[in-house]
Amino acid sequence: MSDTYDKVIELAKRRGFVWPSAEVYGAVAGFIDYGPLGAMMKRRVEEIWRHYYVIREGYYEIECPTVGTESIYIASGHVKGFADKMCECPHCHEYFRADHLAEACGIASASHLTREELAAAIEEAACPGCGEVFGKTEVFDFNLMFQTTIGPGSQRKGYLRPETAQGIFTDFSRLSRFYRMKLPFGAVQIGKSYRNEISPRQGMIRLREFTQAEAEIFVNPESKRHPNFGRYADYAVDLWGIEQQQQNTDPVSKTMREAVDEGIIANEYIAYYLALTHDLLTSIGIDRNRLRFRQHLPDERAHYAIDCWDAEVRSERFGWVETVGIADRTDYDLRAHSGESGDTMTVFVPFDEARTEKRKRIVADMGVLGPKYRGKAKKIADALAETSPGPDGAEVTVDGETFFIPGDLYTVHEEEVEVRGAEVMPHVIEPSYGIDRMIYGVLEHSYDEEIVEGEERRVLRLPACIAPVQVAVFPLVNKDGLEEIARTITSDLQDARILADYDDNGAIGRRYRRQDEVGTPFAVTVDYETKETGTVTLRDRDSMEQVRIPAGDLVATIGSLIRCRTAFADLKQ
Repeated sequence: MSDTYDKVIELAKRRGFVWPSAEVYGAVAGFIDYGPLGAMMKRRVEEIWRHYYVIREGYYEIECPTVGTESIYIASGHVKGFADKMCECPHCHEYFRADHLAEACGIASASHLTREELAAAIEEAACPGCGEVFGKTEVFDFNLMFQTTIGPGSQRKGYLRPETAQGIFTDFSRLSRFYRMKLPFGAVQIGKSYRNEISPRQGMIRLREFTQAEAEIFVNPESKRHPNFGRYADYAVDLWGIEQQQQNTDPVSKTMREAVDEGIIANEYIAYYLALTHDLLTSIGIDRNRLRFRQHLPDERAHYAIDCWDAEVRSERFGWVETVGIADRTDYDLRAHSGESGDTMTVFVPFDEARTEKRKRIVADMGVLGPKYRGKAKKIADALAETSPGPDGAEVTVDGETFFIPGDLYTVHEEEVEVRGAEVMPHVIEPSYGIDRMIYGVLEHSYDEEIVEGEERRVLRLPACIAPVQVAVFPLVNKDGLEEIARTITSDLQDARILADYDDNGAIGRRYRRQDEVGTPFAVTVDYETKETGTVTLRDRDSMEQVRIPAGDLVATIGSLIRCRTAFADLKQ
């Protein structure tokens, strides 16, 4: 029997939401095309994400290349450590992720096992491809980045970006000046990322080219109190924290204030973006009863992260699917790029009040230093002035060369200086959204079947804000001038930037069913009463109820319904 996944994908292919890429050539796993309706729905989801992060939070959007030079990914750690553990079936020679095979054998947290442990775990496993037992099989690392060359030949190595975040980090210095060097500030990016997945077999859940929407929020490490925390302080979500996972108990519902005060969530920034994410996901159609936040266990959390949570969406076939990651990444990324590039990547943070500090300053004896170091003496003296003295001398680096300067070549002066602030390397809070997984989750959660008047009715109960077609317009019949009135109404709606679909093909009931199946929330029918009274029938997809309203009020009414300022039930009063 087919499950909801099969029904959703069948509908998605048939009605133009998504289908396999380059299907005429057999398609390649891990790539999809968004059809006419899917592309429009995806744009609407992205615009809602922008509403939350750009319009409301005030984090401006940037756009960086999808190809990056090797230095970026050496600094970020992707060249060295961005790999999955892979094995090859010795019988059919197909490749698989070794940890997925081990998990299918009942081994929990298999991704944390060593290559040797995984090889032992899958020795008795059956190959998903050919069914033969693996036996003794080598497990090895496979880097997931797509490699390319920049320019002719192969002198400059590059990679397709595995995430959108690195462009924001490498732009940090310019961004900090754009935001007038004042913390906190943030930047966002929506775009394509690429990961050469070993064996993607989960449709839209695991892609080799996918769309990410990421925000990088730079905060003072000494102050992780979100300035607008009150907006979500009383907002409750289901938290599957470390304690619940270790005890194998259900998630607990906590307000964000409770979760921070009880130490479940590390700080207000993480809590704020958990709540914002819950708010965003439910607004686009994710069922709140099939949404939870899972905290990373200590042995899976990155060594540099203070706290990390995944928004997981329940799928009938795939179980709990990680859809959004929210992490406090400390200063790891900026420190890594600072070390590789030489840029300081800091922000000057003024103190509330200026402080007086005693400092030791080295003053070089140029009469001795000059003859000894000749042309480099001035640079060495300048470097000494910025260095703290050791017990026997001071070490400085000039033009890439390190010099040890004995204590008898300089004097140390102690002086009081007024300090107005300090250079701070910010910590990074990162909410990272998988747009394609969000869209699949919405499609599955909105899919419904019911029997109406003896016939099966399939419907996508998409929120009006993301429905690709926002209203359908039908003439009851194609004669007596009804079609001209319907086309005029369609044109008026389109002029108001409402996507209206004119449909005069087939019986009116069939037209309703077609629109229900693609999630169109409202339908307008022009009938003979329209000619007499100037009113039309407005139908609601979910309740199938109808009201008559003046045709002249349609643009304002539909606009208000789409923006959730008016409920359809209010129109009946």
